[in-house]
Formats: sequence, C-alpha cells, structure tokens
Amino acid sequence: MKKISIVIPAYNEEGNVAMIHRKIQDVFSGLRNYDFEIIFVNDGSRDNTQEQLEELSRQYPAEVKFIEFSRNFGHQPAVKAGMDHAHGNAVISMDGDLQHPPELIPEMIRKWEEGYDVVYTIRTYPKQISYFKRKTSDFFYKILSGLSDVDLTKGGGSDFRLLDANAVEVMRNFNEDDLFLRGLTSWMGFKQTGIEFTANERLSGQSSYNLKKMITFAFTGITAFSVKPLYIAAYLGFLFSGISVIGYVLYVIYSFVARTEISGWASLIMTIVFFGGLQLIILGIIGIYLGKIFKQVKDRPNYIIKNKKF
Repeated sequence: MKKISIVIPAYNEEGNVAMIHRKIQDVFSGLRNYDFEIIFVNDGSRDNTQEQLEELSRQYPAEVKFIEFSRNFGHQPAVKAGMDHAHGNAVISMDGDLQHPPELIPEMIRKWEEGYDVVYTIRTYPKQISYFKRKTSDFFYKILSGLSDVDLTKGGGSDFRLLDANAVEVMRNFNEDDLFLRGLTSWMGFKQTGIEFTANERLSGQSSYNLKKMITFAFTGITAFSVKPLYIAAYLGFLFSGISVIGYVLYVIYSFVARTEISGWASLIMTIVFFGGLQLIILGIIGIYLGKIFKQVKDRPNYIIKNKKF
C-alpha cells in the first residue's frame, strides 16, 4: 500500500485537532490501497493542543504522530518540520482549522497518480466573504508575482498542497532562514497542476493571521526570491537625480530671462523632506536584504523540537 503523510501545523487548535483527524479517517476509509499518517506540529500553542495531540496519539498510535516545538517558530517552519519527518510516498500539507477541506484529498491523490509531482490548490472565496478581502488577496498575489521571480497563481498560494516524495526530498535540503514554502514550491519546478477549492469556515478558535502578518509575509516572499526592489531603488535614484538636474537648469534659465529669483522656504523644506524620505525607503530596502544575510550566516535552525512521537 502507498502511504500518504499529512502534515498539519497547529497553533492553539485544541478544538480542531480531533475533528480534522476524524474527517481524514473518513476520507481514507473510502480509499483503497492507501495508508496514511497525520503529523501534527504543535507550534508553541498556549492552550491544550498538546494534551489533545498526546491523547490522539495514544488512541491511534499508527495514525497520529506529533512534533512539539520549544516555542512558536511560525507556520512555515512548522510545515517544514513536518515534511522533514514525513516518509510517505506523497506528503500533503494543510491547515488545522478545517478551512482546507479534507474531502479534496482523493482528487489530489488522483492527480498525483496521473504523474504530477506537485498538486497545489487554488483558493476561491464563498459569496459571504467581503469585497475588501477578495481585492486585498488579489492585490497581494499581483504584487508578489510582479516583484518576485516566481509566478504565483492568484489564489494559488495556499499551503494546502500535495508533494511527491522526490519533491519533498528536495524541500528537505533547503536551509533558508526566512522560509517561503509557497515560492519554493513554484521555484523548484517539477510537473505541477492546480485544483480549485472553496475555503470552509473555521471550525473553532480565532485566526492569528492578521493584516500585519500578511504584509510581513509579502515582504518575506518578495525579498526571498528577487532583488527587484533593489533595482527599483536604483531606478528611483537615477530618476529623481535626473529630475533635479533638469529642474536646476530650468531654474537658472528662468532666473536669467525673468531677472528674478524663485524664493520660498516651504517648497525647499518639502523638497528636503521628500528626498529624505526617499533615501530612508531605499536604505530600508537595502537594510532588509542585509538583515536577511545577517540572519542566514548565523545558520541557526528553523525550529527546535521539544518533544515528538513517531
């Protein structure tokens, strides 16, 4: 029998882990010739998630494994940890809040059996999702694809995906500090295809993924796969330097023709503030890249495991 490993990061998901295990059980009860294991990664939860995982592991030792981090390291390191410890013929990563429907797993396996190494999902939103949420999501992927060197399908950045064992082995060898698995999956190639799905409502608990984290995640994706922001900063420097030279020449010509001077402290201060702000932006972009280099050369692990059961 082929084995499917399912990696589920869990942060404060005490009300969801038992339900998602039950739903995955139901899915595989209708699949012949496939065995499964669920690898929960407790990413420093502050509720009773770990107790729930230990109880599930005692009841279903062949099905439920867990990894407990020493603290909260983030969603991407949690997914990476699960992949590092998975040994199935294919690995499926999905969230633990049941917004990623387990009912899609048979379709993902079918695509895998057709010869695809990576089966990613394209998230669509139900009608009750606000217009603002839809547009900000579309804008996120446009900016990310435009400024980075990876092509992300709109809605295709979900961490709900299937990877063949060969692709997982490649993923294990990555040693990047700021992990952006969505981009890495696209970047590393292999034969890929996508499946659309409509996200479910969260079963219980509250999402910790806010606007600040989305912006931080966008910066991580852009700076992890491209130096385009540095080129943009250089182009802006040339552009405004050219504008200032042209403006100065025009000012000199006007002064000779009109035999007068252009005065005004307000315009001078506005110019200084504008170019000062531009310089800070450019220095900030450079600083982000230098900071990433600083963190990478330390070669610290992406995560620390406190406890695990396999």
